Amino acid sequence: MPKGYQGMVDGGDNIKEATWESVSSMLQVGGTVIGSARCKEFRVREGRLRAARNLVQRGINNLCVIGGDGSLTGANLFREEWSGLLDELLGQGLIDEEAARSNSELHIVGMVGSIDNDFCGTDMTIGTDSALHRIIEVVDAIMTTAQSHQRTFVLEVMGRHCGYLAMVSALACGADWVFIPEMPPGDGWEDVMCQKLSENRADKKRLNIIIVAEGAIDSHNKAITPDYIKELVVRCLGFDTRVTILGHVQRGGTPSAFDRILASRMGVEAVLALLEASATTPACVVSLVGNQAVRLPLMECVQMTQEVQKAMDEKKFEEAVRLRGSSFENNLTTYRLLSYRKADSELPNSSFNVAVLNVGAPAAGMNAAVRAAVRVGITEGHKMFAVSDGFEGFYKGQIKEIKWGDVGGWTGQGGSLLGTKRTLPGKHLEEIAEQIRIHNINALMVIGGFEAFESLLQLYEGRADYQDFCIPMCMLPATISNNVCGTDLSIGADTALNAIVETCDRIKQSASGTKRRVFIIETMGGYCGYLATVGGLAAGADTVYIYEEPFDIRDLQANVEHLTQKMKTSIQRGLVLRNENSNENFTTDFIYQLYTEEGRGVFDCRKNILGHMQQGGAPSPFDRNFGTKVAAKAIQWVTKTLKESYKGGRVFTNSEDTACLLGMRRRALVFQPVSKLRDETDFVHRIPKEQWWLKLRPLMKILAKYKTSYDVSDSGQLEHVTRVRARESDTI
Repeated sequence: MPKGYQGMVDGGDNIKEATWESVSSMLQVGGTVIGSARCKEFRVREGRLRAARNLVQRGINNLCVIGGDGSLTGANLFREEWSGLLDELLGQGLIDEEAARSNSELHIVGMVGSIDNDFCGTDMTIGTDSALHRIIEVVDAIMTTAQSHQRTFVLEVMGRHCGYLAMVSALACGADWVFIPEMPPGDGWEDVMCQKLSENRADKKRLNIIIVAEGAIDSHNKAITPDYIKELVVRCLGFDTRVTILGHVQRGGTPSAFDRILASRMGVEAVLALLEASATTPACVVSLVGNQAVRLPLMECVQMTQEVQKAMDEKKFEEAVRLRGSSFENNLTTYRLLSYRKADSELPNSSFNVAVLNVGAPAAGMNAAVRAAVRVGITEGHKMFAVSDGFEGFYKGQIKEIKWGDVGGWTGQGGSLLGTKRTLPGKHLEEIAEQIRIHNINALMVIGGFEAFESLLQLYEGRADYQDFCIPMCMLPATISNNVCGTDLSIGADTALNAIVETCDRIKQSASGTKRRVFIIETMGGYCGYLATVGGLAAGADTVYIYEEPFDIRDLQANVEHLTQKMKTSIQRGLVLRNENSNENFTTDFIYQLYTEEGRGVFDCRKNILGHMQQGGAPSPFDRNFGTKVAAKAIQWVTKTLKESYKGGRVFTNSEDTACLLGMRRRALVFQPVSKLRDETDFVHRIPKEQWWLKLRPLMKILAKYKTSYDVSDSGQLEHVTRVRARESDTI
């Protein structure tokens, strides 16, 4: 429905049937292809009456509304008035009794599209992640100038009423200071900020970054503007200061992989909700809690969103933060933990030594996790140690203390600055135990992929022979393959997905002047089909071949025939993804040659092996934020476990719940003993026995126009905001 409510009120050609072909090639397009407009007419009953008539004339009685709280409130009012509007149209003779009877119910479901992430009930709104990508691209570009200039940059980002973009981008780039509407600085903030900037410059930090939400205010409700901050820094410190106002750059650009997948999952849940709706079902909004789609009563969410603004107007800022939800609260808590280095005299009295190391292949976001672990550990009073080159460096004694300033600027760095190796500790347990004794290490944090999981299992099992391993140990999953048991998401996978999606977009675009071409693309992932499947969903693939879903020559033949039929329509490009280990005989070359031969005369083929480009690059905002938050949470768990394990002047614990993996499980971040995850793991193929993303495959096939059923809903029922909030205390 072009032009939003305006199109519904105007009717005519503004309401068109959407066909398969009309929505193809939309995935990679930013903004809204069907258009959107603010509509004054819809705010009055007369306008809604015209809209109702236009819908009834076309037999439309299901509406999916994508917008902010204003759009969704309007939709709910429209639904409440529906029977009265039909009676009025019937009385005026504008519709007949049959039309009124067949359209007696109007079902509405909402999806929240807003870059501000200012809607209560959902962890992420559609568009927020893409806006964060635009902001971080600018910050990363600015940071390169720090190599030659000592400067302070003040960036204004969108967020008139909500500071989410400012806060998360500050976390994602390690900003020195952030101003958001929900956290006005107290009196004297100018002196405190200038002192911090001065201390950072004394630490030889060449660049200061201050991020300001456009709605930032002080405790007296006075606006804090970028120009005021610049004038303050120049006057008090004499620093060379620049202001950058990002404006509508944040709204544009290609949607990120996260937003494409989120919007696809929300769209499915919305359609299922409409199909299951009855006359007594209240209008619902589809939301994301943790990694799960849920349905919530629309007006409960709208009312809570309005309560946030009311709390802020009354200067009840802590209440406003609480109402925003646990995702917002957790981000703010993490920012506060990392934002300011305390003087040694202010730190808790701790004599614990905590070591951090990376294990396995590099993954974007590892450095953000290490930085957060080191700084939160120091804040907790621990002495932090960095181990170079994984367990190989551990048994060789490549261990040294790492301090606050040593991890400055790490958040945006790709790869692993500590160095990482795939070496497992099993053959070197005695040397590792000796190094733990030499450096008096009381706790261990391992950041990595499947090798990290195996390593922690070996150390846990080694407790029987070496008491040195009877210390708290925690693993953070970090692997582009997302193949670690105990977590839905791993640090690094989002960055890899974005690399795949960007490449697929470019490859598809390369054929824009060439008719009838099919691309065969090989992705990484070992035996795990996550990257291929979710990347295929985000890139609009026709077929994805993975190990977890066996296929034979008949399937390959059917896929070729399907593409042949597709080429007869207006859509004359094909995209086929193959996971690197999906089948030892049906290789990428074999599939390429088969498609080339079978498609002869209809389409031609090209192949690409993406390789290690999926493992490199600057981490995405999601991976920076995810790595930062899980590391902060893990160090707090380490602190608590150390205190509980400290007896008789030493740390000792051999219980299974002190060798844990911290993972995202559906709605929450949970600590799980690695010994219990052993039975959930296929060690031969290095994948979990059950993988949540497999249920996305039917959706991918439907979107590629295959005839298949999709009856797996994430929630399948309406929940209430209070019930969800009770369960989401640890969501990201």
